[in-house]
Amino acid sequence: MRNRSVADLMTPTAVAVQPGTPFKEIARLLDEYGITAVPVVDEANRPIGVVSEADLLRRHAAKDGPSTAAAMMSSPVVVARPSWTAVEAARLMERHRVKRLPVVDAGGHLIGVLSRSDLLQLFLRRDRSIQEEILEDVVIRILRHSPAALHVDVDEGRVTLSGTLERRSLAPVFVRLCESVDGVVEVVDRLTYEDEEEADAEGGDVAAPGPGV
Repeated sequence: MRNRSVADLMTPTAVAVQPGTPFKEIARLLDEYGITAVPVVDEANRPIGVVSEADLLRRHAAKDGPSTAAAMMSSPVVVARPSWTAVEAARLMERHRVKRLPVVDAGGHLIGVLSRSDLLQLFLRRDRSIQEEILEDVVIRILRHSPAALHVDVDEGRVTLSGTLERRSLAPVFVRLCESVDGVVEVVDRLTYEDEEEADAEGGDVAAPGPGV
């Protein structure tokens, strides 16, 4: 099972500006590329800040001080690594309340930008692809279970699990693995368990006490 990484989802040719880039040039770039923020990089192409639409509006309202990227940017910049999972990047965005993350290599050089809209691509996976990944990677490869006894139905990213597992203790693991598959929105557990069926059968075999006992 392979989750798509930041490198898979990011826009690799990032639009960036220099510290001295003026207000109007930044505004033009945001409009031209349909983006809401742009990284500010130094001479070595390392991100040192980010200028967003909100930063431009604040500077315009204040009407004082220099209107260069260096004067308007938010810093220090929050960055992502290309090897991160989408979940790691999404958590970082949420924690810092940002909509875009510059992506840097091991040397700290800008190699792309990851936006919220890039992350949303995960949920556009076809239901059939999600179903196949769960059956092949989760059921067969990880759980080593026969898919004949389990049913995986996927509708608009909502996964419904039914059929019979050997033990109830496997259910939380099964559900968690399904939830980690790219594109899964929700997992519904409708499983039954062999160990409980056996326990019920053994209980039913006990003879009822006769009269006078």
